[in-house]
Amino acid sequence: MKNSSKINRRNVIKTMAIGSTSLAFPMIENKSSLSDFPLKGNINHSVCQWCYGDMSLDALAQEAKKIGLVGIDLIGSEGWDVLKKYNLTSTMCYGDLEGKSTRSLTNGWCDKKYHDELISNYSRHIKLVADAGWTNLICFSGSRRGIGDKKGLQNCIEGLNQIIPLAEKHGVVLHMELLNSKVDHSDYMCDNSEWGVSLCKELSSENFKLLYDIYHMQIMEGDLIHTIQKNYKFYGHYHTAGVPGRHEIDSSQELYYPAIMEAILKTGFKGIVAQEFIPKDRVNNGLNSLTDAVRSCDV
Repeated sequence: MKNSSKINRRNVIKTMAIGSTSLAFPMIENKSSLSDFPLKGNINHSVCQWCYGDMSLDALAQEAKKIGLVGIDLIGSEGWDVLKKYNLTSTMCYGDLEGKSTRSLTNGWCDKKYHDELISNYSRHIKLVADAGWTNLICFSGSRRGIGDKKGLQNCIEGLNQIIPLAEKHGVVLHMELLNSKVDHSDYMCDNSEWGVSLCKELSSENFKLLYDIYHMQIMEGDLIHTIQKNYKFYGHYHTAGVPGRHEIDSSQELYYPAIMEAILKTGFKGIVAQEFIPKDRVNNGLNSLTDAVRSCDV
């Protein structure tokens, strides 16, 4: 989701034919295989496909299975059969391509002019997710467009309350993603934990959580471990990436992910941690970097 990069979620989603064999990338032996270093099982690991847009979903799913991931994030219904083929989970769902509003980061719940479309599409998508056997469905506040935070909060409450009963009925958990508005997503409303937690408290449903993106919140507010310890009940899912730059989570960036993962574990978290960095190192199609990141987070 880095709008200053040539490779970003927004553009990749628009152009990527998920699962297309024409996008299949020749697979290279993964020299960083975890076969000799089995995962500990404390963290449920996933990855975001858009960061590997030069690979087909089928190819990425094969590699995810080898690494030991439980699934892949940000996959719409058009890709779910591929995941099931490899016994992987759609760890954070989009709906389908028909309901494009569910994939818009800018036209979101804080602006009432989008409510009718969002309610219609999410009502359908919640059922799609449930029928497929998945649980998590992403949503976005959208851009402010001059709307104040208090008014935007009320608009979100009003709109989301129209679909949360349906989510509760079908066992689907909606996750609103926290994004930074300093670097990547100018004008995005849900750009800090305080606002997002206020929304969770007002909605008061176990079927509405925040997607805590560690990269974005380091940029916006820092103090990550303390914030996680304080608000963990409202965080249902985590994304990773290196700061600055949204690349590998290695020693080239400012965050120490093992400590962050330990803090998350201590809250009793049983959900998903998904890698969402854009690998600069393209050796083995960037999969060596992914394997190293999973190993770093596997505390």
